[in-house]
Amino acid sequence: SNAVNLTDGLDGLAIGCTITVAFAYALLSYAAGNFRIAEYLQVPFYPFAGELTVVCSALIGAGLGFLWFNCFPAKVFMGDTGSLAIGGMIGVVAICCKQELLLIVVGGVFVIEAVSVILQVMSFKLTGKRIFVMSPLH
Repeated sequence: SNAVNLTDGLDGLAIGCTITVAFAYALLSYAAGNFRIAEYLQVPFYPFAGELTVVCSALIGAGLGFLWFNCFPAKVFMGDTGSLAIGGMIGVVAICCKQELLLIVVGGVFVIEAVSVILQVMSFKLTGKRIFVMSPLH
C-alpha cells in the first residue's frame, strides 16, 4: 500500500501503473471466476473471484477519470489518502484472487520504487551518504 504512495511523485505515474495492475487483475479474476475459462486456461477456479472483476473495472474507470486531470501539467493530486487506499485495494484484490506473487510482477514499478527508497534510507542511516542524488525513480 505504501509503495503506491511512494510512486505518487510524478504526474500520472501512480495512477497509470494502478490502471495497468487493475486491468491485469480484472482479466485474471474474470478467468478464475468462470469455470469454463479457468478450466481451459488451466488456472485455479475460485467461485467468487468473478465479482472482483467489477471492483477492478471500477478502479480502472475511476483511474481513467482521474488520469485526465493528473497528467502533465497536473491540476489534481492524489495525496496520501488516495494512494494508500488504492494500494490497499490492489492488495486486497491480489489476496482474494489468491495471486499475491503476481502482484510483484505486474506491479513491478511499485516494487522498484519501494526498494529504491528502502535502499536510500538504509544507506543514509548506516553510512550518512546517499546512494542516489535524490529519488531518481520518482
